[in-house]
Amino acid sequence: MNKVILGSFVLFVIIVALASVSSYNGLVNQQQAVDAQWAQVQNVYQRRADLIPNLVATVAGAANFEKSTLTDITNARASVGRVSLSPNAAPTDPAQLAAFESAQGALSSALSRLLVVAENYPSLKATANFQELQAQLEGTENRISVERGRFNELARDYNSAINRVPAVFLAGMFGFKEKAYFVAVTGADRPPPVMFAPPQMPLPPKP
Repeated sequence: MNKVILGSFVLFVIIVALASVSSYNGLVNQQQAVDAQWAQVQNVYQRRADLIPNLVATVAGAANFEKSTLTDITNARASVGRVSLSPNAAPTDPAQLAAFESAQGALSSALSRLLVVAENYPSLKATANFQELQAQLEGTENRISVERGRFNELARDYNSAINRVPAVFLAGMFGFKEKAYFVAVTGADRPPPVMFAPPQMPLPPKP
């Protein structure tokens, strides 16, 4: 009888151990998927940042282009660089991710203003380099939206997993923490529209 009880106990321990190992490995895989997607989000944001110096240089060559607009976009890009987040692990602090979002949002606004102002410079708009940069920026904005959405999906699945039994016990034991989400806003699934301003009419000559 004792052998039967002992055998049952050993079998129970083995089953629990196997279930724990399987659950732990599953959490590791999901965490790595979230972190990999976070790296991809940062990659597309970096691609946008890398396009800006060429864009600024191209626009700065236009005669009488509004220098304040170029200053705004340069400052916004610098602000993004001051928000330091690990490229290898998705953030767990919502405040950190909010600061990252705020800086990136300011850069998006500055880019939109620059493209609006550029409408008043037909010679600039006609240059092949400007057209190519504008197309690349539009494509990058679309990619940013897609990658952010994918990140939120993976973070949601991971956060749900670490709060389910039995994984919740392992999560606390091995330090698995919830990942922060990008905050969804109305129209977040689309890049911000650029409302082009009408060309400025030249002032009449002085009498």
